[in-house]
Amino acid sequence: MRLRRTTDGLTVRAIAGPHVVLLGMDMPRARTRGLLGFAIQRSGPGGQAGRWLRGFKVFRSQAAGVRPGASVSLRRHPLQSFLWGDYSPRPGLPYRYRVVGLYGTPAAPTIGAETVVDVVTEPTDDGEHAVFFNRGVAGSQGYRQRFGERAPRPDDRSDPAYTWLSRGLEEALLAFVAQATGPRFGLRASVYEFAYPPALAALRAAVDRHADVRIVYDRRGKPSADPAQPRVWQVSEPAIAAAGLGGVMIPRTTNSAISHNKFLVLTEDGAPTQVWTGSTNLTWGGLFGQSNVGHVSRSPAVAAAYLDYWGRLAGDPDYKVLRPGNMAASPDPPPVPPPGVTPVFSPRRGLALIDWYAGLAARAERSFFMTAAFGVHDTIAAALAGESDVLRYLVLEKPQAGVAFDQDVDVKVAVGSFLEDDVLDRWTAEHLTGLNRNVRFSHTKYLLVDPVGDDPLVVTGSGNFSDASVGKNDENMLVIRGDTRVADAYLGEFMRVFNHFYFRWLRQKATRGDDTAWLREDDGWVARYYDPRTPSYRQRLLFR
Repeated sequence: MRLRRTTDGLTVRAIAGPHVVLLGMDMPRARTRGLLGFAIQRSGPGGQAGRWLRGFKVFRSQAAGVRPGASVSLRRHPLQSFLWGDYSPRPGLPYRYRVVGLYGTPAAPTIGAETVVDVVTEPTDDGEHAVFFNRGVAGSQGYRQRFGERAPRPDDRSDPAYTWLSRGLEEALLAFVAQATGPRFGLRASVYEFAYPPALAALRAAVDRHADVRIVYDRRGKPSADPAQPRVWQVSEPAIAAAGLGGVMIPRTTNSAISHNKFLVLTEDGAPTQVWTGSTNLTWGGLFGQSNVGHVSRSPAVAAAYLDYWGRLAGDPDYKVLRPGNMAASPDPPPVPPPGVTPVFSPRRGLALIDWYAGLAARAERSFFMTAAFGVHDTIAAALAGESDVLRYLVLEKPQAGVAFDQDVDVKVAVGSFLEDDVLDRWTAEHLTGLNRNVRFSHTKYLLVDPVGDDPLVVTGSGNFSDASVGKNDENMLVIRGDTRVADAYLGEFMRVFNHFYFRWLRQKATRGDDTAWLREDDGWVARYYDPRTPSYRQRLLFR
C-alpha cells in the first residue's frame, strides 16, 4: 500500500509491506529552521490507543537516567532523518501514523507541524504471491532485550527465541508442505542444505499421507575427512535417514558444482499449482539465523516451469544436456523484461545473465538495491562504479576485497555486523545465535530496480549473482516486473536489514564520531537533506 498526505507544510509518504511501514517525510526548507527532528505516534488496530514510537539515539544533554540499550520515546528524543521504518506492524492490519515536527529545545521539544496517514499493511499472502522474511538480525538490541545474552537453545524448537527469529518464515514453509494432504497431491523439491528436523518430518508426514513426494538433493564430491568442513550431503544424509526419507530422495552427483536450489513444487491431480522458492536452506541457521526469504508463487504457469526444471534435474544430467535445456526453457531476459513473472534457471551457457544484471544496475533511473551474500560480481560492480545521481544500496555479508564502492557517494554499503562491545554507554553488546558458521548475517539474493516507482522490478531466488551461479550451479531466480505489492514487501525488508547493519558497520569501522550515537542538539542535522550534492538529498526526494 502506498499513499501520501500533506498537512501544515509537512508531507508524509507511506509505503506499507506486511511487516514494515516506511515513512518518508518532506517539508519546505524554510520550515526546517529550528527543527530538532520528527516524532511518530502510532495507533494500532481495534482502537488501540496511540503511542509514540521509540528509538535508541538520545540528546546527550538529556541522556541522564537512560540506561544502556534502552529505547526512548521519539517525542523526547526525535528521529533526525527524513526516512523512518516501523518494523513492528503485523500483516493485513490498519494503522494510523501521526507524524510531527519537533522544535524548541532538547529539554522541552514542542510540536510545530503534523500530518496523519492511515495505512493498511499488506498481507504476507495475497493469493498470487506470498513473501516471508525471517528476522535476520539475531545480533540486535531487540534480541538482547528479550532473551538476554544467551543463544537459542540448541535443537529445541520450543525455545521462544526461534519463533521471534523466524517471524513466520519457518511456519510458512511447514504450511506449504502441509498442503499435500493425500494421494491427490505431490511435492517435487530440489534442495541444498537439508537438515532441519521439523521440515524433514513435515515431508515425511506428507509421504505418510500418501502424497507423491520426490526430492532432488546435492550429493556431489568425495566425502570430506575434515569434520569441521563436511560436505553438504554429509550433514544432510544422517538427517534424511533419521526422518525416514531415504526412499524419496534423488541424489544429484554428475557435475562438480553444487545443486544449490531451495524450491518445492506442489501438484494437485498431477497439475503444478504453486512453488516455494527463495534463499532459505532447510537448516536451523537458514530459517532462524542469517537473513533469508521464502517466496511462494501461485501462478500455475510458473509452477509448471519449475516442475519441468525439476524433471531435468531428476535425471542427474551433465552440463551438455542441462544447459541447453535450461536455455530453451528460460532464455536470457531482454533488457526490459516483460510484465509479470519470468523464471530463469541455471546452469546456463555463457554469462549473459551477469551482463543483464549489470545492465539493470546501470539503467536504474532513481534507485537500485541489492543483497550479495558472496560479494558483487566485477561486471556488476563496474556498472555501479560510475558517477551517477541514482541511489544505490548494497547489503554485503562481508567487505569485498579490491572493490571500492564508495567512489560515488550515492552508493551506500552496509556490511553484516553486530555490536561486540558496549557503545558509548548507549548500546549493550550483542551476540549472534551461533547457528551459522560461514554466512552469519545476510544470505538473501535479490535486487530491486526503481522499486518506489510504478513499474518496479524484483529479481529474487537462490543465485548469488556470480559466474558459478549462472554457469555451473543448479539455481533458480524469479524476475517480477510491475508488481508494486511485491516490490514494497522486498523494499521494506531491504531497508530494515540495511539500516540495522549500516549503523553497526560504521561503528565497527570507526569512521564516524559521536553522530552515530547521539542526536544533534539543534537543526544542524538537516542541511545534508537539502544539499543536492549528497545522497541524503536524493533519498529525501525518492521517498517523499
